[in-house]
Amino acid sequence: MIIGWIILFFVGLAALIKASDVFVDAASSLAIKLKMPKMLIALTIAAFGTCAPELAISFKSISSGNYDMTLANVIGSCVVNILLIVGVATLVKPIKVKEQTVKKELPILVLVTGIFFILLNDSLFRGKENGLSRIDAGILMASFGVFLAYILYVVHQAKKKMKRSRKREKAKYGLWKSLLYIVITLIIIVVASDIVVDNAVLIAQEIGISQKIITMTAIVIGTSLPELTMTVGASRKGEFDLAVGNIIGTNIFNICIVLGLPTLIYGGFTSVAFNFVDTTVVLLAALVYYWFGRSSRKLERFEGMLMVAIFAAYYTYLFLV
Repeated sequence: MIIGWIILFFVGLAALIKASDVFVDAASSLAIKLKMPKMLIALTIAAFGTCAPELAISFKSISSGNYDMTLANVIGSCVVNILLIVGVATLVKPIKVKEQTVKKELPILVLVTGIFFILLNDSLFRGKENGLSRIDAGILMASFGVFLAYILYVVHQAKKKMKRSRKREKAKYGLWKSLLYIVITLIIIVVASDIVVDNAVLIAQEIGISQKIITMTAIVIGTSLPELTMTVGASRKGEFDLAVGNIIGTNIFNICIVLGLPTLIYGGFTSVAFNFVDTTVVLLAALVYYWFGRSSRKLERFEGMLMVAIFAAYYTYLFLV
């Protein structure tokens, strides 16, 4: 039985990597054909699409009253996306960061993460148990509305810029082929991610790995596999806007929608499992991402190594406490 799980694990992983590779080309082609910035595609289609596993887990866990899993899902994903995924992608190839990203997209990410930090740390700011209320969820949803307003602004500015520019980049795929490939590869990415995670859990249980380790690795890191393969693939191809934008959009979507929407629907909750350290690491990850991008308009390999080191230190803390 375990041999079958191992085979399915590697089949799912291969499908995930290949689908992500095709997705990057299709997303890039779509941006060119629609005369839109690649960053916009990354902030929307790529980011929202790869959040499907996290959103499904969040709705299922919060509706059944498993609030700690909901928070682990969001906090873990936000930390993994920046510190592990961006860190690894940077080790593969240094990532260039555009001036607009440093001045606009990354500050929005820091702002949204800061709001999340304040809202969840009730023990620090309000003297009661940490948690989220429906009002808090409404604030997160309103923050997402501001983010969408910014995206509309980017679209408007891009159209004006395209009219003035005569430069035309060649697309690998046509418009309809790009759209078709994006839909198909997103479906494959989500399904393949489930296959990898499910079989990783079965293998871990079979060889006696603890439930805590399974949750913090196979589930949290596993549901971030779409972002990992897509970001690393985009970085390897030199599609830096897709690599950077995917993570920014994903984390904003995770905080505002994956956490905010089910909380708004099912009601608020409290949790003692996650404390000041956990939320601080989430905020630190966003600040590090912004600071490294701002310093030289490029994420260098040694900065990627530092990100991975912070991630390793945090996970070591989780397993020791």
